[in-house]
Amino acid sequence: MQRRAFLVFAASSASLALVSLSGCGFALRKAPDFAFTTLYSGLAESSPLGVELRRSLEATRKVKVISDARLINEAQVVLDVLLDQREKVVLSLNASGQVREFQLRLRFRFRLRTLAGKELIPASEIALQRDISFNESAVLAKEAEEALLYRDMQSDVVQQIMRRLAAVKEL
Repeated sequence: MQRRAFLVFAASSASLALVSLSGCGFALRKAPDFAFTTLYSGLAESSPLGVELRRSLEATRKVKVISDARLINEAQVVLDVLLDQREKVVLSLNASGQVREFQLRLRFRFRLRTLAGKELIPASEIALQRDISFNESAVLAKEAEEALLYRDMQSDVVQQIMRRLAAVKEL
């Protein structure tokens, strides 16, 4: 009997939570709408960030990404990459002068313009940083952790770029 009462209480609490969420206007994030259908990207074909951005844009099925400079005239907008930089800076040393902590930095600067030169997004920079401890007895593990952190920061940059591109409402 106690178990049945608990299940009824849990079900009623869950339905109350759903009703309150729908009442506040909560909705899952949808694929963004873009003011353009074709975009020329100056990112290199071998750039991991460029590959992820291209996949994210094309996954919306609303934007075709052109990366061949000869076909730039087919694009409605141009994404100029002004800076794509990764840095690794020493944060702290131990008493014997060995590295204890690094800071990983990812900086990406870009702008969005039309072919005619109208600036849609002025030069903008996205800068991310993560701290990572270092231990010389676990170098391989720390290298893998560093790669994972860079990949996470790259995904964050791509999502921020997607939101900024979606914020453009007219060409």
